[in-house]
Amino acid sequence: MASSRTSSTATKTKTPDDLVAPVVKKPHIYYGSLEEKERERLAKGESGILGKEGLKAGIEAGNINITSGEVFEIEEHISERQAEVLAEFERRKRARQINVSTDDSEVKACLRALGEPITLFGEGPAERRERLRNILSVVGTDALKKTKKDDEKSKKSKEEVEHQTWYHEGPNSLKVARLWIANYSLPRAMKRLEEARLHKEIPETTRTSQMQELHKSLRSLNNFCSQIGDDRPISYCHFSPNSKMLATACWSGLCKLWSVPDCNLLHTLRGHNTNVGAIVFHPKSTVSLDQKDVNLASCAADGSVKLWSLDSDEPVADIEGHTVRVARVMWHPSGRFLGTTCYDRSWRLWDLEAQEEILHQEGHSMGVYDIAFHQDGSLAGTGGLDAFGRVWDLRTGRCIMFLEGHLKEIYGINFSPNGYHIATGSGDNTCKVWDLRQRRCVYTIPAHQNLVTGVKFEPIHGNFLLTGAYDNTAKIWTHPGWSPLKTLAGHEGKVMGLDISSDGQLIATCSYDRTFKLWMAE
Repeated sequence: MASSRTSSTATKTKTPDDLVAPVVKKPHIYYGSLEEKERERLAKGESGILGKEGLKAGIEAGNINITSGEVFEIEEHISERQAEVLAEFERRKRARQINVSTDDSEVKACLRALGEPITLFGEGPAERRERLRNILSVVGTDALKKTKKDDEKSKKSKEEVEHQTWYHEGPNSLKVARLWIANYSLPRAMKRLEEARLHKEIPETTRTSQMQELHKSLRSLNNFCSQIGDDRPISYCHFSPNSKMLATACWSGLCKLWSVPDCNLLHTLRGHNTNVGAIVFHPKSTVSLDQKDVNLASCAADGSVKLWSLDSDEPVADIEGHTVRVARVMWHPSGRFLGTTCYDRSWRLWDLEAQEEILHQEGHSMGVYDIAFHQDGSLAGTGGLDAFGRVWDLRTGRCIMFLEGHLKEIYGINFSPNGYHIATGSGDNTCKVWDLRQRRCVYTIPAHQNLVTGVKFEPIHGNFLLTGAYDNTAKIWTHPGWSPLKTLAGHEGKVMGLDISSDGQLIATCSYDRTFKLWMAE
């Protein structure tokens, strides 16, 4: 019993020893060089055959690769990649420095100028702006400047072509007319200059006293006659050369002749079917012209131009050729030619002796509204809805002066009898006085509180200027000096037309209130 206990105890004591893992033998690592052994091997002569055989075996097994002399430069390849990365960094740096407009329309315009699509599918303004910045960082901002310069150059070249003065061959009748006008105007110019010299010889004190008397009489102007002319607004009025008749044009289509100064109706001229723009007497009508001849001309909004005699209520003839509104008609001082202004941006000159249109003159960018002829007959002035006026030499056909300065449409133009002053009235409420000798505007009269419809110089010496406007008044201004003398107030509506009699004694105004008024000094 004792022995069994002892053995069991012994067995129990061996159990932990059996659980210990066996020790693994580690290989020996030798530090140092194999140079000595290699020397020994080479000394014995083992490298010759064995080395070559081993090299061949390695090549055949594919473990040793022998090249044909091609070399792969690792450093160059790395340097190319570095250059690309650096270039990308530089591009991004440039992109951050480029200022791109936040206006989307400008961004699109820049993209279009660079030949890029202005928008991509699903692209918003921010993405489009970023795309433009990236493109500019590649091509440079100079590319956009170049394209802008090219566009400006092309625009300038187009504008030069558009604004270029061009000529075309006119008919022989125009050449004959120009020569005739030259022969007609030169003696009149000489006569005018001779009268100016004589007037200058008058003592200054005498001239000053005469001017003071004139100003005194103008300040005493009063309305002595007012007449209802029609049931529609009266658009124009014009005195006969002998100052004994007044012609009025109405929006009803009727033209009427009234006796002066008692304002009795003499004739009603029926022929127009729409608003009549103007009616004017022939320069020799009621003086030396027969009543059966053409004494008046009128125009209307439908483009019709009609000629009238004094012994018939129906038109003598129609001038055909206009297709749009004719705003004004005016006789040349000789009475041979008739000028018409049209909304087709042109004005025309008609030879009534030859019964044909001899000149169709363009030059305004919008409709031409008013026309006036120089007292000598050598020049014509036109005012357009483009806010510009032009002075034309009828003897050569050239535009000799460009009237630039008004801010709105020019509705009235008139030459002074002195031969060198021109007045224009405009929708900018002002009246400008231009000097033909200096070829510039010499004075701007802040004339009215609404658009100026008409301007007229005193027809004998041009000693005063008359203006009418949509502020229901007409005003008289001194010449020279351009100071206000008298305001003719009395109309209840817009003043649409005005005129001064050939003797300078009477002033007529017509209005939107359907009346015309005569003004005379007391």
